[in-house]
Amino acid sequence: MLRAAGKRLIGAAGIRTAAAGDSPGAALGAVAARRGYHERVVDHYSNPRNVGAFDKDDADVGTGLVGAPACGDVMKMQIRVDQASGRIVDACFKTFGCGSAIASSSVATEWVKGKQMEEVVAIKNTEIAKHLSLPPVKLHCSMLAEDAIKAAVKDYEAKKTKAAKAEE
Repeated sequence: MLRAAGKRLIGAAGIRTAAAGDSPGAALGAVAARRGYHERVVDHYSNPRNVGAFDKDDADVGTGLVGAPACGDVMKMQIRVDQASGRIVDACFKTFGCGSAIASSSVATEWVKGKQMEEVVAIKNTEIAKHLSLPPVKLHCSMLAEDAIKAAVKDYEAKKTKAAKAEE
């Protein structure tokens, strides 16, 4: 009976397993089909945008480091701000966590680029979760992304205030 159930899940259900020469994304796509992750999650996990780091000591960089000890996800997001206009010109992230956390980070960095600081703090985790079609058990990932954006903005603002006081 267990063997029959396994065959229904893997083989007989028409879910293709990875073949030799397939890309890693193809294998991940097969897993996603079984687990029910939306194609956007798989895309941002397989091809994350804006992975990297800026020098945290640069005056035009804000760094947000947030984590969820319960699940082990840790997210670092950085923004580079044009000091004259207050517009975010670049963003990057490094995330240790599940595919949904990586996808949420990737989407968040894409969404903050080119926007004013006031606009990005209005980005809600529900918007990220809806865009990625995250299941309820993965909503904490989009919450981390929202928190990381706010923490990066707060860090940048603190640097800006500190620099202004030093000039006085």
